[in-house]
Amino acid sequence: MFSQATLFLLILLGIAVIAKNQSLIFAVAFLLVIKLIGLDSKLFPYLQSKGINLGVTIITIAVLIPIATGEIGFKQLGDAVKSSYAWIALGAGIAVALIAKHGLTLLQNDPQITAALVIGTILAVALFQGVAVGPLIGAGIAYICMKIVEMFQ
Repeated sequence: MFSQATLFLLILLGIAVIAKNQSLIFAVAFLLVIKLIGLDSKLFPYLQSKGINLGVTIITIAVLIPIATGEIGFKQLGDAVKSSYAWIALGAGIAVALIAKHGLTLLQNDPQITAALVIGTILAVALFQGVAVGPLIGAGIAYICMKIVEMFQ
């Protein structure tokens, strides 16, 4: 007999396969294997508490590889500050990091919001080929919207 959690993961795996989303297929399959071999009680709490930081670290490593390989150096940095698009990108990077900071707080403090954000992210990844950085940014956007609503109440 499958648990509700296993059934939910199998449904997500089906959606991922239909949508041909490799990241979601890998993530769900990884979790199912961990459950099947019985390491879920040890690994899941660790991954839940440290997973976002691990993911951000891996993304940061990927973003820094062009610097490490020499593809991007001081010349490119100097050229970038002359570009209006680079200044827009700089501002967007700052805004996203600040929004995500509030999202992390919301995800830690409100499980109901977390469930809705995770489902929204899964749908976006599975059906629209989105990228699963959504929960953090989505939570930050939700946090900002909630604060705006509170101002008018």
